[in-house]
Amino acid sequence: MSALWIASADVSDPETYAKYAGPATEAIEAHGGVFLARGGNRVQFEGSGRARNVVIRFPSLEAAEACYNSPRYQEALVYAEAAAARDIFVVEEIGG
Repeated sequence: MSALWIASADVSDPETYAKYAGPATEAIEAHGGVFLARGGNRVQFEGSGRARNVVIRFPSLEAAEACYNSPRYQEALVYAEAAAARDIFVVEEIGG
């Protein structure tokens, strides 16, 4: 069953965060991830939300977990943690 990786971020240091984006994208694509939304316009209906939002489809929940735990993503994560407040979670798609 496919799964959606959903990330929301408030970036405080764009220069450092840019160092995260390239390696993270490599790791995501290497694990079968496909970007469905990456930034762009949004409408906030409830809650406070964050400025940047990303949705990625993975072939499975396990593939998303493997990506997050991969050495390449963990290398990239150091930059994200230093440059942004983020919420990330993965949910299985219905019928995916």
